[in-house]
Amino acid sequence: MNLPMRITFDERDYTYVVLTKGITKETNAIQINLNDTEYQLVCNPKGDWDVVDETVNNHPGLLKAIGRNIKLRYRL
Repeated sequence: MNLPMRITFDERDYTYVVLTKGITKETNAIQINLNDTEYQLVCNPKGDWDVVDETVNNHPGLLKAIGRNIKLRYRL
């Protein structure tokens, strides 16, 4: 079982779970669960993590901040 991770974005607290196991520097896709919705983050050529199917309702700034948080946490 994965432990929930927390992030503060725009003065609100969010909790998400990283579903991908065994994340290494060679990992190029990460599954997360945020508010009971699963998202897939992929690494772009710049080394940033972006959402695959991004829509306006998905809070793109929040998902980008989660990608940065995961990058720092796992030293990607």
